[in-house]
Amino acid sequence: MKQGGISWLLGAALALGSAIAVQATVLDELKVNDQAIIEDRLPRTLGEFGFFLDPAVQTPAWGVHPYELNTPLYSDGAEKLRFIYMPEGTKAEANGEGLLKFPVGSALIKTFAFGEGDKRRLIETRVLLHRADGWIALPYKWNKEQTDALLAIAGARLPITTPGGEEISYRIPNKNQCKECHGLDDEVVLLGPRARNLSAEWLAGFAERGWLDAAPGLAERLPVWADREHTDIEAAARAYLDVNCAHCHRPGAMASNSGLDLRWEQTDPIAIGVLKRPVAAGRGSGGLEFSIVPGDPDNSIMVHRMNSIESGVAMPELGKATVDKDGVAAVERWIAGMDR
Repeated sequence: MKQGGISWLLGAALALGSAIAVQATVLDELKVNDQAIIEDRLPRTLGEFGFFLDPAVQTPAWGVHPYELNTPLYSDGAEKLRFIYMPEGTKAEANGEGLLKFPVGSALIKTFAFGEGDKRRLIETRVLLHRADGWIALPYKWNKEQTDALLAIAGARLPITTPGGEEISYRIPNKNQCKECHGLDDEVVLLGPRARNLSAEWLAGFAERGWLDAAPGLAERLPVWADREHTDIEAAARAYLDVNCAHCHRPGAMASNSGLDLRWEQTDPIAIGVLKRPVAAGRGSGGLEFSIVPGDPDNSIMVHRMNSIESGVAMPELGKATVDKDGVAAVERWIAGMDR
């Protein structure tokens, strides 16, 4: 082969190698930073994880999967964008109707937003990181430019206008407050992604793509909150209490001393609150005798506390500054329909 031909081949090989290197670099930039999830430090910005290709519109990166809950937690009417990330080549495990089990290196991401169209603003993103020694919860506050979110170890307060037009002081929880809801027996645990609170279609699709070991066959599923007017009254109320209250009101959690167990699977009427006297409600009881008085929501402590935003009375204590009128109405209908 002539010298010119060899030079051309060398040049082509170098060009191809350069193109492959550039392509590999681009692909790496599209991937999540696994090291930021598992290493023993607290990333200062949300951007360090690489969860989003376009942070402002929450376009997920490769391997970051959006999901929705049938019955979501109420947070002053905030729009919530939920995502799951698992390291490449791993998958979640289904565990009956309960929480999905995610491998070490996984992350659950939840962004809170208020407003619509050009006025829509990302407020905070909470992340749960699965490290070798368990889960860790971190809050991140979005900057004014909507380009990134900064770690808010101490939490924050922000003036917000809710979808209902109420002006509130919105609270981003500090790192320790995250554990108040996500704490169980002194460990940080997951709350949202339970098989019974995810759609059958989403679970089946997740399994078909190899991200879940199998789509569980569920005997029961939490109803879709948006369709609560057309579902069983008791199911809608119990689902609401399971999602909004049971993370504290269950054995081993922050409010276990109340004696209430508001988990979906609980069937004992007294544990749920029916004709149950408060253990230590104090002025939170409003002078009422029982958590739930069958047929009488107006004389039920549960409704009284859900209807309040007063410190020491309001339930839940953390995560809301307004009354969830739809949630209260669902619980009132359930109690009103109970046999006296």
